[in-house]
Amino acid sequence: MELHQAIGQKLLLAFKGKDKPSDEIVRALRDYRPGGITLFRPFNIDNPTQLRALTDSLQRLARDLDLPPLLIATDQEGGQLMALGDGTPLPGNMALGATGSEELARRAGEVLGRELAAVGVNVDYAPCVDVNVNPQNPVVGVRSFGEDPELTARLGAAMIAGIQSQGVAAAAKHFPGHGDTASDSHLGLPTLPHGLERLRAVEFPPFRAAIQAGAKLIMSAHIGLPAIDGKDAPPATLSKNILDGILRRELGFEGVIVSDALDMHAIGQGDALGPNAALAANAGVDLLLATTDPLDQRRIHIALTEAARDGTLARDEFAASAARVLSLKKWLGDTWSQPDLSVIRSAEHMEVAREIAEASITLVRDETGILPLKLTPDQRVAVILPRPLDLTPADTSSYVTPKLAAALREFHPRVDEFILPHAPGDSDIAGIVEKARGYDLIVVGTLNAHQQTGQAALVRELLRTNLPVVVAALRLPYDLAAFPAAPTYLCAYSILEPSMRALAKALFGKLETRGRLPVTIPEE
Repeated sequence: MELHQAIGQKLLLAFKGKDKPSDEIVRALRDYRPGGITLFRPFNIDNPTQLRALTDSLQRLARDLDLPPLLIATDQEGGQLMALGDGTPLPGNMALGATGSEELARRAGEVLGRELAAVGVNVDYAPCVDVNVNPQNPVVGVRSFGEDPELTARLGAAMIAGIQSQGVAAAAKHFPGHGDTASDSHLGLPTLPHGLERLRAVEFPPFRAAIQAGAKLIMSAHIGLPAIDGKDAPPATLSKNILDGILRRELGFEGVIVSDALDMHAIGQGDALGPNAALAANAGVDLLLATTDPLDQRRIHIALTEAARDGTLARDEFAASAARVLSLKKWLGDTWSQPDLSVIRSAEHMEVAREIAEASITLVRDETGILPLKLTPDQRVAVILPRPLDLTPADTSSYVTPKLAAALREFHPRVDEFILPHAPGDSDIAGIVEKARGYDLIVVGTLNAHQQTGQAALVRELLRTNLPVVVAALRLPYDLAAFPAAPTYLCAYSILEPSMRALAKALFGKLETRGRLPVTIPEE
């Protein structure tokens, strides 16, 4: 392979356009000859039919330009991050953690892989195998299977097996582990203040299991590790000590290393982006996940070309990296056939989502014995929910309207729903508490109330009414720490419809709550 071709294979580009490849990406494919494309929900995805037509167009364009088949990747994790919004609404990793079931994790992976294959996506940036030991982690949370490295390792490996059984490559993320950070690498550079002994005990086991399960890719994290790289530690994406020294040599990973998105602000932007991309390549990154900005794509390509010409990056390293990418493409093209779009949200797939949701619902406490609910026909129920928002760029919650009230109405007709801002103010709280006094039962859902003071204040005020109150954490279980007096508390881990239906069943005693907390709720 000639040098310019090897350089191109290191590039994962992105673009804005849904109906067809944009003029910018057509030029980029011709000029840079990239290894692949990342598709993002707001820029590229409306529905399965549209998406399959778009991926077909991209691959046809690659053939016309005499390029190797493209890697086409997206974030389809289940739960809070679903690039294909019309896919099966799998509750997500922490819900799977609450089930503890490798079988369900594998079946979830099969659903993810089969549906992506149907729309022409051949790389899934999943699963997230970060061990979420920090309740204040703003970016991982329910994307993690939980706080137990062994559980995360088992379920992550099972999901990888499921995804890859469908001819879609899995990318375990975010190495060396993003679960104990208190800031978001989309916004700045978090650091992980742990030494190798701790990292080997907590952060690394899920990645070791992912490698043993045959994960085709591992995604690097933009987090610094001072214990490995010193006081001014760079992001792991730029660290040869971490990617080559630990991931390649210590853990023995021989597959493709892909960077997290290079537009995240843990990485220097603007004119610094090109040199940082070259540093990432030198550290061992095989695929550089670029943004939709044509100028940034040009910066990265120029920097790689200059690094190759001046010897900063050895040509044999470019060749070795390209060989790993082409080996992945060969695996993707070997024997797999594309499923029909009818597999998406098929009865079989929706059954998997239902089973996960029902097995995950966790009853943390019911001190007053209010459950299962026994209501007379004339009693009124108020369902109070915050409006979902995307709490991090790695989030698609804003696309979802939780259907908890509708699910409860299947068991009791007199249910009214009240939607409040995600961060309710004093007047919002006072108004809804006054309305709630006219009801016989309050069901209030929370979305990370342990980090959202308005939601926490709302729950505390509702508890002061002395009305029966059921509190359900619809995202992270840690919310109970913000209102420890709540006598009845459940965890659903997801706002998607299967979880709302499962929660309603649990409240009315139509299913046994079998879920177990996959994280520890902090003391008050």
